[in-house]
Amino acid sequence: MRDCGSLDIGSIPIGSTKKMNLKTPVENIQYIGTVYQKRLAKLKIHTVEDLLTHLPTKYEDFSVVANLCSAEKGQNTTIRAKVIKIENKRIFKKKMVLTEAVVQDGEAKAKVIWFNQPYLLNSVKEDEEFFFSGKIDIRNKWLTLTNPVVEKAFSKSAGTHTGRMIPIYPETRGVTSKWIRFVIKNLLERIENPPEILPEEIIKEQKLLTKAEALKKIHFPDNIDDTKEARRRIAFEQIYLIQTTLLEEKIRISRENAVSIPINVDILKRLVGQLPFKLTDSQRKTSWQILKDMEKKYPMNRLLEGDVGSGKTVVAAIAIANTTRAKFQSALMVPTEVLAKQHFKEVFNLLKSSNINIGLLTGKEDKFYSKKLKSDFIEISRKKLLEKVVSGDIDLLIGTHALIQDKVKFNNLALVILDEQHRFGVKQRAKLVSRNKATDIRIPHLLSMTATPIPRTLALSIYGDLDLSLITQLPKGRKKISTKMVFEKDRVEVYSFVKKQVQKGKQVFVICPRIDPDEDKEEGSRWANVKAVKEEHERLQKEIFPKFNIGIIHGKMGIKDKERTMRDFKNKKIDILVSTSVIEVGIDVPNATVMIIEGAERFGLAQLHQFRGRVGRSKSQSYCFLFPESFSPKTKSRMTALLSSADGFSLAEQDLKLRGAGDFLGKRQWGLTDIAMDSLANIKLVQLARESAIKTIEKDVSLRRHPLLKSKVNELRKVMHLE
Repeated sequence: MRDCGSLDIGSIPIGSTKKMNLKTPVENIQYIGTVYQKRLAKLKIHTVEDLLTHLPTKYEDFSVVANLCSAEKGQNTTIRAKVIKIENKRIFKKKMVLTEAVVQDGEAKAKVIWFNQPYLLNSVKEDEEFFFSGKIDIRNKWLTLTNPVVEKAFSKSAGTHTGRMIPIYPETRGVTSKWIRFVIKNLLERIENPPEILPEEIIKEQKLLTKAEALKKIHFPDNIDDTKEARRRIAFEQIYLIQTTLLEEKIRISRENAVSIPINVDILKRLVGQLPFKLTDSQRKTSWQILKDMEKKYPMNRLLEGDVGSGKTVVAAIAIANTTRAKFQSALMVPTEVLAKQHFKEVFNLLKSSNINIGLLTGKEDKFYSKKLKSDFIEISRKKLLEKVVSGDIDLLIGTHALIQDKVKFNNLALVILDEQHRFGVKQRAKLVSRNKATDIRIPHLLSMTATPIPRTLALSIYGDLDLSLITQLPKGRKKISTKMVFEKDRVEVYSFVKKQVQKGKQVFVICPRIDPDEDKEEGSRWANVKAVKEEHERLQKEIFPKFNIGIIHGKMGIKDKERTMRDFKNKKIDILVSTSVIEVGIDVPNATVMIIEGAERFGLAQLHQFRGRVGRSKSQSYCFLFPESFSPKTKSRMTALLSSADGFSLAEQDLKLRGAGDFLGKRQWGLTDIAMDSLANIKLVQLARESAIKTIEKDVSLRRHPLLKSKVNELRKVMHLE
């Protein structure tokens, strides 16, 4: 069992006479030598604070203490009994060592059995009393405990591992929950009052536990209510810290200088009137919000959120046109070269009547569109392109991260637009304009764009420094994507449909949850039967569609290979593209009309919605086929939600409730504990933490009266890329 160690850790002293604080490295804790330091590093534990905030994932309730006569079968129970006999038995057929003990509690006796733990003979001695915690069973008329937690009755650790609510922690090889419990209990005894981040008035106002109380109750609760109180305090503190960091960033930005760009109504009316489509009400509203922000003398910091295909680029183009008319430059930065080229052509088509010079800067290809030529792209040298940027001849520069290289210098950059890159701090923006020819350094306005539907609580929690604009409508003329959940018996029918679509000249996406068929395929792995990209690509090419061109793309491929594959798919050289989730945010392929998603239940609803949004980009009818591996009630419920809704925002809210914030942010993102990550779905707690953070900032803008909070805010700024 996970909680058994090779020695009686209750007899080990810990620490030295030296004082310890939260920043004390683990190597300064006595008996944590180099071996344990390496093991703890795998759990990202390097300091006393890391140990104390390594929180339990669950608890085993061994608080019921009974004697053998009253113990109930199948119930978690703790008994106190004397060991009458204990021995190891080797079972050769099963290659196993069985440790068997007979214990006595008054007149009653029981058998205690452990598997493959022969070292217990060193600590569980005959004629000594121990606590045993586990489930009572009856075998061959004997009361039996199998693999119980054991603890010496009169040891220093008594009551740490038995006879109470027992915390179970994330573990690694050689670091058990029992070991962690022992270390943390001793640390809590030595660090009586860990310093508070939260101001005292907030702790009282919100009726929160002190930090010391919360740590004690989360690690060693007396009951389930203790754990709830402790979880609330820990979650509140971490969300409060995020909110304080974001609010401080908002104030910081409001104190920076930016170019005030007036709204040129006549130019914008002319541009909108020449578009080949009518703007939606959402596009008009968000455009106005952005333009009004850019009139201010401090930098805009806005997030434009809208479903795949909702027309975010048009809104960005309107802001670019207004910036150009005011004789300032804009920069549009995207994650990949393929997307940079796509935006280059798309923005060109939107603004070709607006007398705007557009440059394209990527890792290997540089282009320039001149307003004088109207419809021709010119390939020029990088040197010449950069000369045009610094001279101001280029109004809009589109590219990848190549835009922030030292060699790129602008003349008067006033607007930075990011596609699917939410974080671009003041220092990064300052870097872009620090080489401006203009002598007065002013921070450019920032517009971030994302197709990822972000639930309201997460937008408030994680992007609270950004003002939010939502495009909630899709352009008219788009046909609803036909979405179906498919049973395995109907696979042949789906493949027949795919064949007909490709023969009509259409293209197909096939999404698989993992890359390699041998990945994590050990017995019992939850990935053992999951379809893999490499295997599925080979099967489809050889067995199902031998006459079609089938491509493959996944995260382990090099950037050039991925971009070449996406370019070939867009240019119709590939009929069917087998991919992992790398296409979740990616290329626009209007000719693709079919999306097949294998192992659909392994993706979040918001992610599935984004996959589906890769088709339906033209007037042709498009289709999405979901192939779950199981049809459990939970899977059916989630798939039904996707089938019945085309609203990415409502699906994202459901996703947050069903799967938690980690599905949106990544488990390690922001340095949050699982407790705080789960609590991000609690809108009431998030709002309370934000209101408390506002009060703190209003009273102490610079946080000078809260030095520990200030230190934590500075640390979090770096994690959240606000620099």
